[in-house]
Amino acid sequence: MADNLSTTSYALLGLLNFDSVTSNDGLTGYELKQRSDSTLRFYWVSPAMSQIYTELTRLNRVGLVKPISTRNGRRTTRRYRITPVGLQSLHEWLRTSEVDFPVLKHPVALRLLMGHLMDPEEVTAMLASYVRRLAERRVDLQGVRDSLGEVEMFRFPAMVADWGLAYYDAESDIVGELIRRMGTSS
Repeated sequence: MADNLSTTSYALLGLLNFDSVTSNDGLTGYELKQRSDSTLRFYWVSPAMSQIYTELTRLNRVGLVKPISTRNGRRTTRRYRITPVGLQSLHEWLRTSEVDFPVLKHPVALRLLMGHLMDPEEVTAMLASYVRRLAERRVDLQGVRDSLGEVEMFRFPAMVADWGLAYYDAESDIVGELIRRMGTSS
């Protein structure tokens, strides 16, 4: 396993691996950002554009990705592909690294913790707004899930999408119960 790689590096290797299975054209940094925004954002932090390029440079330096440059007129496009060593490193990380417990960084829970500093109506409005945003995010994720279909190659991403949908449903139920409790505590 390559030393000093971040989980984000492995996430990008995973996205590049999906490309190698579907087209093997490679992905530009911009295309990786689009993919991460449409997939990783539901369960991991979608890295900033600058972070993607930093990670690609690091991955290239240790031989886990290979840049392929093409020139079209005055414009040069650099696409990245996962290398066999990169795939081996990704496999090793998946099999041997410790699975960390997720860190909950929940801005709504943090605000609710200090709810005594707000009017009850403001707390209720904040929670209701969060439930609406959950519903919007769920619609987005349902679109991703629908696009995956029941194709065997996307079996595991589909399972992650199903997990995310269940998470949004459970989160909505929990916050709905908190809103109900706000109404009975007045």
